[in-house]
Amino acid sequence: MPPPPNLPRSDLLTGSREDHENRGWLLQKCVEAEIFDVAIKIVNDRPELCAKKRLLTDVLLVLAQKTHAFKERKPHIVVRIIESIFAVFHLKIGRAEKESEALQLLRILWKKIAIMPKNEIDDIIRGPPLEVKKQGDIIRSSYPSRVLFIAAKMGNTRFIIELIQSYPDLIWKVDDKGQTIFHIAIKRRHAKIYNLLYEIGSMKDLITPIKDKNGNNMLHLVAKSAKPKRFQNVSGVALQMQRELLWFKEVERMIPPNYRQRKNAEGETPHDLFTKKHETLVTKGEDWMKNTASQCMVVATLIATIVFAAAFTLPGGYNQNSGIPFFRHKSALIVFVIADAVSLIFSSTSVLIFLSILTSRYAERDFLESLPKKLMLGLAALFLSIVTMMIAFGASFFVLYNKHLKWVPVIVAGLAAIPVILFAILQFRLLGDVYHSTYQSRYLFKPKKRMLYY
Repeated sequence: MPPPPNLPRSDLLTGSREDHENRGWLLQKCVEAEIFDVAIKIVNDRPELCAKKRLLTDVLLVLAQKTHAFKERKPHIVVRIIESIFAVFHLKIGRAEKESEALQLLRILWKKIAIMPKNEIDDIIRGPPLEVKKQGDIIRSSYPSRVLFIAAKMGNTRFIIELIQSYPDLIWKVDDKGQTIFHIAIKRRHAKIYNLLYEIGSMKDLITPIKDKNGNNMLHLVAKSAKPKRFQNVSGVALQMQRELLWFKEVERMIPPNYRQRKNAEGETPHDLFTKKHETLVTKGEDWMKNTASQCMVVATLIATIVFAAAFTLPGGYNQNSGIPFFRHKSALIVFVIADAVSLIFSSTSVLIFLSILTSRYAERDFLESLPKKLMLGLAALFLSIVTMMIAFGASFFVLYNKHLKWVPVIVAGLAAIPVILFAILQFRLLGDVYHSTYQSRYLFKPKKRMLYY
C-alpha cells in the first residue's frame, strides 16, 4: 500500500479526507511499531476497517509474531507482597497481572471476526496463497502465511488461546504439511502450546494419531533434533540431551501405544529416528560430561590432599611427651578439626562421584537421570568441601591469634569467604540448572494452572 500523505494526526484517525486504504495502512504500521494504544483507537473509531479480510489477515500475522507483546505485565513487587499476604487468608484483591495492549487489540479484532461466516473466518486465518505449484493438470495453492501456524512457530501461546476459546475448531486445522498446531509445538519445543492438549479432553486422542504428509506422527516429529536456538537457556550439552529425552518420553506417553512403533514414509520408527538424529548430541554430551567431571575431579583431589595433610598438623602443635594438642580445649580448634574432617569426607566423595561419571557407559537413557544426578551430587559435594576447607582455614587463625591481634583472624576469615562466593557465582548456575532440569522439569508438562478453559 502507498504511504498516506503528510496529514495532521487527527486527520489520519478521524478526518474525512482519508480513505479506508490509508487508514488500514496506518493500522498495520501501528501494530508493526507496537503502538497498540493508537491501533486500538483506530479500530474503535473506524469499525468498518474490520470488514477488510486482507487487512485483518495482515494485522493478525503481525500480532502472531510478536510473542513478547502478549506477556502479561506483573504488578509492582509491593502489590505482589500484599497479594501474597491476602492469599494466605484466601482473599483476593483483584487481578494479579495486567493484560497487555496487544491482547486487548487482538480481542477487539477477533470479537468482530468470530461473528463472520465460517468460510470468511477460514479465509482470514489461512491468508492469501504466495505461490502456485503446477503438477500436470493439477494446480495447488500453498498457504505458508497461515496466522495460527505462524503463532505456533513463534510460541505465541496467549494468541493461540484467545483464538481457540471463541473458535474451538482451530485445533483441527492443519497446514500445508498436514500438521496441527500441536505438531508444530512439538517440533519447536513450545511446551505451553503442547500442554493445551491436556485441556481439550478426549479430543486429544483424535489429534495425537494425526500423521503429516510424510507419514510422521507426533513421536516422529519429537524424535528429530530441535533447533540450536531452543537450547540457549540450557547449560551444557548433556542437559540439552536430557531435555530432548524428556520431550520424547512425554510425547511417547501421550500418543496411543500402537503408534509408538509405526514407521513413516522412509520406513523409520520414532526410536530409530531419535537415535539417528541425536547421535551427534550424545557424542558431544559425553565429551562435555567427561571434561566437566575431569576438571572438577582435579580440584576435589587437590582439596583432599590439602585437608588430609592439615589433619596431622594442627595449629599450635602437639605436646612432645603425650602427643596431645596444646589448644585442645579451645573451641576454635574443635571447629578446625571437624571442618577439616568434613572437607576431607566431601572432597573424597566428590572424587568418587566424578570417577563414576568418567567410567559410565553413556547410553541414551543415562542422560535422562543417572548422569545429571551424579553431576549434581558431585558439584554439591565439591562445594561443601570448599566451604568446610575455608572454615577450617579461618578457624586455625582464631586458634593462634585468640588473645592478641584479634583483627588478624577476622580479616582472614572474611577473605576466606571470597573463594566460596566465587564458586557459588561461577558454578551454582550450573548446579541450579542440573537440579531444575532433573527434578523441576516434571512440571514442564501437565501444568497445574489451566490456560485454555478456566
